[in-house]
Amino acid sequence: MSECRPPTLLMKASEKINFLCEAVLFVTLALMTLLVMLQIICRLKFKALTWSEELTCFLLVFASFFGVCVAFRRGANITVNFLRDALPRAVRRYVLAATELIGIIFFAAVGWYGAVLCISERFQTASSMPISMSWMYLVFPLSSAITILHLAARLDILIRRPEEWEAK
Repeated sequence: MSECRPPTLLMKASEKINFLCEAVLFVTLALMTLLVMLQIICRLKFKALTWSEELTCFLLVFASFFGVCVAFRRGANITVNFLRDALPRAVRRYVLAATELIGIIFFAAVGWYGAVLCISERFQTASSMPISMSWMYLVFPLSSAITILHLAARLDILIRRPEEWEAK
């Protein structure tokens, strides 16, 4: 039986950020639900809210990207394991490490181009709300940075504690 070792700094940061992501995800989904219900009530009894549909769409995008962050932290993203599992254990670790590094590179690119988009669209406003589109595009670099943190924490486990990775 392996000894229980304390989590590394990356693991702790990943865990705390994931807790915040789950809270943001919950609030976002609850807000979406309330906005849709409010829109239906206002459309039937009063005057339709012109901004609620656009805000609901933006919240859906935020929920989707924060959901990606939570999925990567939990290892719940879609994977094809039969090739990986067929490899010898020593080779499997290198393939897993390469996969995590490719994910880090991918999300770094998404974050970079998302930041460029935030800057380039800072004077553009949403069609029905007086909000800069930079706030809407901020989800790209933010969720990318969080996902990179989760991937780095998984890579840290793979390198420092391979027995924990194999147990998963």
